[in-house]
Amino acid sequence: MGFIDLSGSLNRYFGSIGLALNDFETKLSLTASYRSYVNAQAPERTQQCVQQLCQKLGVSDQVHVDVQSAIPAHIGLGSGTQLALAVGMALNVFYQLDLSIRDIAHLTDRGGRSGIGIGVFEKGGLVVDGGRGKQTITPPVLVQMSVPEDWRFILLLDRRGQGLHGDGEIQAFKKLPPFSKEEAARLCYLLLMQGLPAVAEQNLDEFGAVITQLQRSVGDYFAPAQGGAFTSREVGEVMAWCSRQGAVAIGQTSWGPTGFCAVSNDQQASELVSAAKQRFKNLVNLDYVITRATNQGARIIVE
Repeated sequence: MGFIDLSGSLNRYFGSIGLALNDFETKLSLTASYRSYVNAQAPERTQQCVQQLCQKLGVSDQVHVDVQSAIPAHIGLGSGTQLALAVGMALNVFYQLDLSIRDIAHLTDRGGRSGIGIGVFEKGGLVVDGGRGKQTITPPVLVQMSVPEDWRFILLLDRRGQGLHGDGEIQAFKKLPPFSKEEAARLCYLLLMQGLPAVAEQNLDEFGAVITQLQRSVGDYFAPAQGGAFTSREVGEVMAWCSRQGAVAIGQTSWGPTGFCAVSNDQQASELVSAAKQRFKNLVNLDYVITRATNQGARIIVE
């Protein structure tokens, strides 16, 4: 849902807020095999992850990894982190290595900027991480809160593109100007003294107003690298309309192109999506997903 200080103007880099979603998951099983074998929706990415981790852990890669479901890559939903942590924890349990989720995250180079993917894998719910200081290995989770069950989040996916990632993301950060110290301080205050209390008091409008402000600030900062506040112009157009219909927490996940907003309950979400589909029926490359937060971390089952 956004960063707090994108250039370390207050001597600590990044810091971010996000939440675990119920309808996007990475699910896999790992069993013994006579050879390294991956059955997956993203076989190359999964195979590379297995081999690299086995090499770092000093264990055999003669395992069968079956990925039943995977989050789509590079659309702002943390697919790489969830896959790496899932594979890593499966190997950890299989080989009885007694490693923590943080150990796996460090081994797989996750949490270089945002710690949200690690935090939601650990605990679920809404997470705020403390960014990166000089001694940081993985960004620490400062806050973990349960999200009200009734709240619904509408995600808008643009099938035509992916957000910046890899070398493109690295180069974009290098070219962006310093983030304002005053703006970082303002976002910190908004989050601590308005956004998080609103979650505790189950006030979606106040929480959503903070997220919208945070997203507007980060979107303006990213605009030179992604062509505007939203990577997808069409997603931005629909999100602006949703805001006028009463939706809150308007924004883009990471580098997009996925947009999001929130409403108070399932009926409001269904009505808003139906109206949006009718209003924007000419935008044929957009997919709407209604989801909710999940207030638990990853489930690891040993059979």
